[in-house]
Amino acid sequence: MLAGCRTLSRTFISPPTKRQWTFDSHISLCCSAPTLSSPQNHLLPSNRHVSAPPCPSVPASSSHRLACSAAVMELKEVLQVLEQLAPLSLAESWDNVGLLVEPSNPRPVRTILLTNDLTDAVMEEAEAVSCDLLISYHPPLFRPIKRLVQKDWKQRLAIRAVEAGMAVFSPHTSWDSVKGGVNDWLVGGLGSGHVSVLSQAFGSSSHSHRLDFTVRNAEELHAVMEQLKSLGGETTLQHPASRPDSSGLPVGVTCSASALTSTVQTLLGHKSASDSLSIVKLEKPPLPGHGQGRLSVLDQPVTMETAIQKMKSHLGLSHLRLALGSGKTLAVCAGSGASVLSGVKADLYITGEMSHHEVLDAVAQGTSVLLSDHSNSERGYLAVFRERLVVRLPNGITVLLSKADRDPLEVV
Repeated sequence: MLAGCRTLSRTFISPPTKRQWTFDSHISLCCSAPTLSSPQNHLLPSNRHVSAPPCPSVPASSSHRLACSAAVMELKEVLQVLEQLAPLSLAESWDNVGLLVEPSNPRPVRTILLTNDLTDAVMEEAEAVSCDLLISYHPPLFRPIKRLVQKDWKQRLAIRAVEAGMAVFSPHTSWDSVKGGVNDWLVGGLGSGHVSVLSQAFGSSSHSHRLDFTVRNAEELHAVMEQLKSLGGETTLQHPASRPDSSGLPVGVTCSASALTSTVQTLLGHKSASDSLSIVKLEKPPLPGHGQGRLSVLDQPVTMETAIQKMKSHLGLSHLRLALGSGKTLAVCAGSGASVLSGVKADLYITGEMSHHEVLDAVAQGTSVLLSDHSNSERGYLAVFRERLVVRLPNGITVLLSKADRDPLEVV
């Protein structure tokens, strides 16, 4: 769930008001959660998008097949497969992802149930099919808890899972960020196009700073490096010159944030290094194709009327809620999109839910709003993920889509 936006181009007459609309072929998308701030518009190029997004992460290699050769798998093995499909490091910092309920006596995984939300009805379904691992897109346990009691419905579900020996896992925003995940699936509902990431994901790096300095000669360099080595090995020599120049021997080292202070103190003990020292904070490496939000330039422009019909078909819905404004650009966001879409200049917002006043604000600015209700903008991705998961598991494991899972709101 994070957000996105897009622009389209053509003309049509809107049925309710006979109003004329024009759209350019430019759309952006991003999934969002209620607490997520608007992503920065880092428009980094990605692969071309098709309506069926490419499978993310590493393909199922022979090593995967070897690991899955048994009729069943241990929980930790299934978790490794889930990590390969969508690394949890891609999740937002505020999110609560990963293994949320772990049985005290783990049993082999034979049945997996996929759901958008864990409710009483879904738990009954899971118990009926003897589910071993329940994968809930939204984390059923999100806020810190001080007790497990029956009067709280989420805590009650966690207790039932423990009593049934059932593991519960939530991927949430890691699925939003991963290449080929929820955002790419959602933007694909409006057709193929050139897709880029709105808010770029970055990889982890053990070293956060680079320190450049000069020493008099190789002997002093050796003495400095021996001192740095004694600090615990968190400093790495990067580029010593082969021979000193007129000012000395240029040297560069990198270190972790925790080792920065002690590294600087060591270098300050050498006059030549102290006089020439400069410190640069290193940027984390970007992960191309991964991140929150998508911007897509459509291969084929569509009208707003067509966009509505396409989204109904893509989401499997007969009705969407529409608030009319005016204009020619389109922004799309799965889940609760107001916090993300509020910073996007667009004339039509497509998202799961917005509050009454957020809709009024959008319309007052000339922006139309198309709402599907929260989980309806996400649930369809479960079928896509199921196909990717099945090919990485042995034939003896059953992966089911919940039949009880549905948005709590219905059109009546």
